[in-house]
Amino acid sequence: MKPITIIVSAAGAPGARALLRSLKENGEREVRIVGTDMSERSIGRHVCDAFHLVPAGSDPGFADAMLDVARREGAVAILPQSSFDLEGLAGAVDRFAAEGIAVLVSSPDAIDRSNDKAETYAFLQRLGLPAPEFRRVAGAAAVEAAARELGYPDRPVCFKPVFSSGSRGFRILDPTVDRANVLLRERPGFVAMRLEEAVEILASVDDRTDLLVMELAEGPERTIDGIANGSEIVLGHPKTREAMRAGLAMYFETLDDPGLMELSNTIVRELGIEHFFNIQLVGGYVIEINPRISTIVYQEDLNLPYLGVKRAIGEISDDELRALRPRIRPGRVALRYFDQLEFDPA
Repeated sequence: MKPITIIVSAAGAPGARALLRSLKENGEREVRIVGTDMSERSIGRHVCDAFHLVPAGSDPGFADAMLDVARREGAVAILPQSSFDLEGLAGAVDRFAAEGIAVLVSSPDAIDRSNDKAETYAFLQRLGLPAPEFRRVAGAAAVEAAARELGYPDRPVCFKPVFSSGSRGFRILDPTVDRANVLLRERPGFVAMRLEEAVEILASVDDRTDLLVMELAEGPERTIDGIANGSEIVLGHPKTREAMRAGLAMYFETLDDPGLMELSNTIVRELGIEHFFNIQLVGGYVIEINPRISTIVYQEDLNLPYLGVKRAIGEISDDELRALRPRIRPGRVALRYFDQLEFDPA
């Protein structure tokens, strides 16, 4: 088959190395990978065939910069890894398409409704799907009032920014937290604190960030990953999400769970999600909907990232992807680990 060039954004993301390897080792054709990132220390600079620095995804010039890279490199598709890159790319999909470049993103509306966690929980509740009870607030006094409405101090609650990614800003409010133990024995990044501490910090900076204060979801974590067509999942599967380190799961096992797939299909249909998605549950609650690629459990005979790119550029149909569903192997395990690269700067 004809070689192709794919751009992968956020090429320094934690899962980037495995994703890049899967695209290169697709077993079908030569794929040239162009990485982009806002940081010159991105691992993509060293493991991609080419690399370009670009502005942050929130920068008004981000889409223009990505289009310039795509033109210069002759790319046929752009695969974004970061939630922060989605909105800028989604707003310029038609410009890319006019030059024969597929961008693997959902519509701006689907992205906005997924990234706005308050909107996510509200529509889940409207659909009768399991979501935590929540309050959307801003400011120290409102956070305290919401936490107490939801049961604090009789039970722990949690909060996070309405717009966030990768566990950024997530905190558990727990009256039983032993502050001396946290100070002396916990790693930096421990996420539990007392409500009084959170209120003191927020009051000291008069922060007006929109926050979700919500009941604490507890139980095993599971996610559903796959490829969608705007109305249904054409290929995907659930998996566990375990062994957290610095906010990242390090161990996954694929599952055979028709109930989770049915729930995810409802969400995909409601939001009109296209291309890659990741839906996360804790216990019985849906807590995250990410309209982008996430950590993949790879199989030698089922390369989801490569198949998703092939679909985006018109080389494989939804029916052909559906026919691959029997290849999914429940019980397949992915174990993540930290690696490093040594080099002498030029």
